[in-house]
Amino acid sequence: MLKDQDFLRYSRQLLLGEVGPEGQKKLNSATVLLCGMGGLGSPAALYLAAAGVGTLLLADHDLLQISNLQRQILYKTSEIGQLKTEIATQNLTALNPNLLYISLPHRLEGKWLDQSVSDADLILDCSDNMMTRHAINASCIRYNKPLISASAIGFNGQILVISPPWEHGCYACLFPSQQEKKYNCRNSGVLGPLVGIMGSLQALEAIKLLCGISTLSIGKLHLFDGISLKWRTLHLNRNTYCPICSAS
Repeated sequence: MLKDQDFLRYSRQLLLGEVGPEGQKKLNSATVLLCGMGGLGSPAALYLAAAGVGTLLLADHDLLQISNLQRQILYKTSEIGQLKTEIATQNLTALNPNLLYISLPHRLEGKWLDQSVSDADLILDCSDNMMTRHAINASCIRYNKPLISASAIGFNGQILVISPPWEHGCYACLFPSQQEKKYNCRNSGVLGPLVGIMGSLQALEAIKLLCGISTLSIGKLHLFDGISLKWRTLHLNRNTYCPICSAS
């Protein structure tokens, strides 16, 4: 049941026919897991909290460093040295105190990852390494949970949405190797607005999925060139022999 304050807070999205009161109720009752509270997780969490997603599971084991502040817009200079998940909980509460924020300040792997994925309705992969991305993907397959994965480096970003029944395959079908890429944002750099764009798109796709809004993004890898502002789209095909999703 939406309260009077809800109608005021979410009035602009309630005006959208695709959302309306029923969509807002779905958002309020949803649980979203954000795997990583860095450059992608920061804007994604801000927009999901602002939209009224009822429970946000905030997973990250890192402490805030000064080098993070160029792109991780959820944090402030005075918070350097603190746990990101704790700061994120405080700052998101200040934005929207009507939601539940759960800090998960440990590395998402093994039982911690599986428990967190099983507790969520939707998972956002905002991590920064291949091993974690593959682990998140495998856990989502095990627990039959939709996944929105994004990454960014330099001036380039990408976003992938996959969902049960995995007709288009999974992350491992597209990137079978778990070997770390030669170039990453730590050794090659990235512009802050670029990760902001990709994280915001993760939030957009999450809201669409949670509200039941039709999306054409499932099973497609969208590639963004931040210099030319051009997009390329690749259609994902399921690998019949994929060790992760072929048996699902």
